[in-house]
Amino acid sequence: MSDTARRFLFDELDIRGAVVRLDAVWRKLMSGRAYPAPVVGLLGQMTATAVLLADNLKHPGRLTLQLHGNGGPVSRLVIDCSEGLNLRCMAQYAENIAAAPLAGLLGRGQLLLSLDAPARREPYQSVVPLEGETVAEIFEHYLRRSEQVVSRFFLAASPSGAAGLCVQKMPSTDRRDVDGWTRVEALAATVRAEELLGLSAEELLIRLFHEEAVRVFDGRAVTNDCPPEPDKVGHMLLALGREDVYANIGENGVIVVHDELSNHEYRFARQDIDRLFSRTPETPKSVH
Repeated sequence: MSDTARRFLFDELDIRGAVVRLDAVWRKLMSGRAYPAPVVGLLGQMTATAVLLADNLKHPGRLTLQLHGNGGPVSRLVIDCSEGLNLRCMAQYAENIAAAPLAGLLGRGQLLLSLDAPARREPYQSVVPLEGETVAEIFEHYLRRSEQVVSRFFLAASPSGAAGLCVQKMPSTDRRDVDGWTRVEALAATVRAEELLGLSAEELLIRLFHEEAVRVFDGRAVTNDCPPEPDKVGHMLLALGREDVYANIGENGVIVVHDELSNHEYRFARQDIDRLFSRTPETPKSVH
């Protein structure tokens, strides 16, 4: 099944994991954006990781990852994943970007992780150090230091899909089988990008761990359901004020507002602006 997150468990080893595969949802997220290949790869790996993390939170809520670059061609990535695994994402980058290692894309980067969970009084925020040469290594280091959880991430992305596999060692793992984690980690490390992107969770787990007893749980659907919100954008323009809004009407008599995170474009003609500031409730249509 595509566009799902599925958890699994090695019952005899006390090792847990999850697989996420995004197909139609990823193509919808990328629709009309024309991101270059290095950005697609980085954003796709980050998005798959966000789903893997959001699906396994102790306190479920809205998880947001913000990756800021400094000195590299990628200046900003944002991935927003709701408690129900509804995704939004965006990227900002320089022109003429070329393939490069993670450090070459970001320069001196910083990753901010925030969680807005109903069970918490205040949103949780953490600055994640960029320790590692890949997205997978960054989150492996982060979970080891912040949660004391030994994890391995395997990630892949292309213009048509994004996917990830995670395995995690539990406190009782070594008591169940002293060699169990070493064995599972080594088998997981044999996974190829085309397998992550092309196989279902069951097919992938059978191929990787056919000699182990793996229990696969029901999947959770991952979505990209972000309806246009022209009223919200209209209120934003009202907050800017009449003078600023009219001063920014383009030569063609239109103001264009692009919601990068939700991937919607709103076009306000002069007559729309006139109605807006006369408090007429009619609002313009959005352009996807």
